[in-house]
Amino acid sequence: MSLVRLRGVTKTVRIPDAEPLTILDGVDLEIAEAEWVSVVGRSGSGKSTLLNILGLLDAPSAGEFDVDGVPVHRLSSSARDRKRGADIGFVFQQFNLLAGRTALENVVTPLLYASGSRFWRRRSIAAEMLERVGLGHRLGARPEVLSGGEQQRVAIARALVRAPRLILADEPTGALDVETGAAVIDLLESVAAKNGSALVVITHDPAVAARAGSRYRLDGGRLSAVAGTAAA
Repeated sequence: MSLVRLRGVTKTVRIPDAEPLTILDGVDLEIAEAEWVSVVGRSGSGKSTLLNILGLLDAPSAGEFDVDGVPVHRLSSSARDRKRGADIGFVFQQFNLLAGRTALENVVTPLLYASGSRFWRRRSIAAEMLERVGLGHRLGARPEVLSGGEQQRVAIARALVRAPRLILADEPTGALDVETGAAVIDLLESVAAKNGSALVVITHDPAVAARAGSRYRLDGGRLSAVAGTAAA
């Protein structure tokens, strides 16, 4: 069974005094456990909308969207929120770190919603994750004194601290230099592989996209597999 399955997914938005705008048009996509997927496309092609749907932040206007074989439209709002918190980790291009909070405090935040021993051990779990991303020596550093690459690593640690089954990364190298960007992708790959997580990266960088086992292009709201990959 696929972790995520989209069939004929369409997303339209209404615009005052104009025809509805179609952002996604009949998208078909299946993502398996531990699969590495990249999606490339120009600005305005619908990449971020697709990521928001996969992350249960937005809903399709039409089509089928299943998670673990369960149609998402059957889930209540609170059930979707729980699913997102437990199983999905987001890595944003702009990092979205909490200003004035240390690296450790930023990574602890998702664990405030954990239960049992993970809640009580949240600081040690967060510290271990920061150690895994090479920032064990920067636990007390605030975002304003961290480099761009270090901020991205904190963001990755925060996204992965709950060991999500699905990692969604939106242009994770877009604000970084080539060397730092490559290191970030190396890190995402290694942590996803170790945890058995599926990894979906939205990117405009062909070099990043080429590293994925399944590669797709989104153009005008239509998704197509790139020839010669597992997705084709």
